[in-house]
Amino acid sequence: MSVRVRMSTAALTVAAALVALAGCTAADTSQGPGGDVPYVAPSVDASAAADAITKAEADAKASGAAATADAGAKLNGPEAVRDAFAGVQATLDETCTPGAGDCGYFLGRVYEELTSLDKAMKADSAGPAHFQEPLGRLSTLRTKLGGDTSTANLEKHFKDLVGTRDRINTWMQGHPEDYR
Repeated sequence: MSVRVRMSTAALTVAAALVALAGCTAADTSQGPGGDVPYVAPSVDASAAADAITKAEADAKASGAAATADAGAKLNGPEAVRDAFAGVQATLDETCTPGAGDCGYFLGRVYEELTSLDKAMKADSAGPAHFQEPLGRLSTLRTKLGGDTSTANLEKHFKDLVGTRDRINTWMQGHPEDYR
């Protein structure tokens, strides 16, 4: 999440809190305000808080659209394969024990990283023919998984997932121009 989106979200949260607080002028109980509760005047009127919320929502939408456009541009640029391959490489030193309850996240992550690499290779300017071997391995993996990315199925195909990841890593290491 970008800093702009986080700041817009934080501004939206603060503005919403201020709107909620703006209506509070005294502490009420079923017997009326307590005698020991001092009156505190609201510091922001409701219309100013509503304007702040509207502006924060507009900023969040604008930055989200910009992020989507940036992602689309990256997908078509040469850095997309490099970035996707870096995600695959980040899983190389990790493993799990199928059936032991520690594989769901890991295997899901390997699958997602491989899927991102598949998309990046297909969109790369070198064309899918350049990445024929790794794309073929990814296609075989998809066929074996049969669209089922449940933990049970991913664990069943542990060797296929990790093997595909490792073979693609080896292929990419032999093609440094594609990720450097």
